[in-house]
Formats: sequence, C-alpha cells, structure tokens
Amino acid sequence: MDNRIRVFERIARVAARVQLPVSPYREHPIDHPFDVRDIHPKFPIQVRTLFDDGHFAQATFEAYKYIDNEIQRLSGIHESGKKLMMRAFSEESPAIRVTATGTVTERDIQEGYKFIFAGSSLAIRNPRAHEHSIVDAADTCLDHLSIASHLLRRLEDSGYELSNTAT
Repeated sequence: MDNRIRVFERIARVAARVQLPVSPYREHPIDHPFDVRDIHPKFPIQVRTLFDDGHFAQATFEAYKYIDNEIQRLSGIHESGKKLMMRAFSEESPAIRVTATGTVTERDIQEGYKFIFAGSSLAIRNPRAHEHSIVDAADTCLDHLSIASHLLRRLEDSGYELSNTAT
C-alpha cells in the first residue's frame, strides 16, 4: 500500500507542474472568433469548447455531426452523410425544402443546396470522422464552421426550427 501512495504522490507532483494551454478567448470573450465570424449559436457547446482547447478538427466534426443529426430529425430519414443529404434535399420529392421548388430557379437552388449539404458532409465531415491524423488550423476550422453556420441559417430561413443544444 505504501508503494501505491508514493507512486500516486509522484504522479500528482508531476501533474501539478504540467500546465495545459489556456485559450486567450476565455479571458476576453468579446473578442472570440465565434462572435467575430458569427458562428451559429445552436451548435453544441462542445464545438466551442473543443475550439478553445485547440482541437480544431474535432470541433469541425462535432458541428457537422450536429447538422447530420438535425437533417435526420427534420427529414425523418434514417441515413447519414451524403445519402441522407441527397434524399432529404431531392428536387423531385424533398423531405426538406429550402425553396418552394415551383420555378426553374427554385429547383436549381434546391438542387444546389442538396449538393452543398452533401459535399460538405463528404469533404469536411467525413475525413474528420474517419481519419485520426487530421490537424486543422484555427482559421480552417472557422472557415468550416462558417459554412456550417450558413447551412443552419438557410434551414431556419426556410422555416425549420433547430434543436437546442445546451449539452
């Protein structure tokens, strides 16, 4: 038992000397890049926490996972990723309409958003879900989150209510 206590004490003393990086945004929240970039407030809190802790690829992944879950919920389609987006935003019989689809222009917009949602799932979310070695810079993460924020706002502008994510 004495040996375990000594090992624990040694670990505790070493851990006390280790300082984890603290985000400069926690001290000055008004200057936070999420506010500057107008990142959508409905993203789960862990998106901002991961960003603040420097886990930019994981923050991006969590934001796009939220989008995927919202599209599943709003559409009632139990797919994921590209398949979900292609079905949910289909021009022929969309489960989610971002336009009235009555004119050629409206159908083009519907089709375009189908591809933007599907493409962001393929090009942004999937690599971060399937590859362990992706490291993003803060600006790359913010660019990805800006795209994701636009997609959420388009859903809201089309009359859809997004889930609250206090967790």
